[in-house]
Amino acid sequence: MIKKTKYIVLTLLLTVVYSFNAQNSKLVKESFKVWGKCDMCQEKIEDTTNDIKGVRFGRWSIASNMITVKYDPEKTSSEKIQKEIAGAGYDTELYSAKDEDYNNLHFCCKYERK
Repeated sequence: MIKKTKYIVLTLLLTVVYSFNAQNSKLVKESFKVWGKCDMCQEKIEDTTNDIKGVRFGRWSIASNMITVKYDPEKTSSEKIQKEIAGAGYDTELYSAKDEDYNNLHFCCKYERK
């Protein structure tokens, strides 16, 4: 009875680990430039990115102005992510924020535009 229980638990554990690895294997990791300059920018850029369906995580570096994202390419793309970030007021490598969105940023978040 105990051996049978151990076997069932082990089988379930291996199934969970295998399915987790299968899900992570289809994720794409990418980095690109996003202009900003402070902690408030970091919070808004990361919140915007992490709210996108299919994004597993997004981390933006103040020092390098680079964001690293992991996402499911079946649900979103780098272009869609960059377009959403630009919609929040931040220029990216592919998209510039509309002037209205940029002007709505807090005064400390006004970065030098390209």
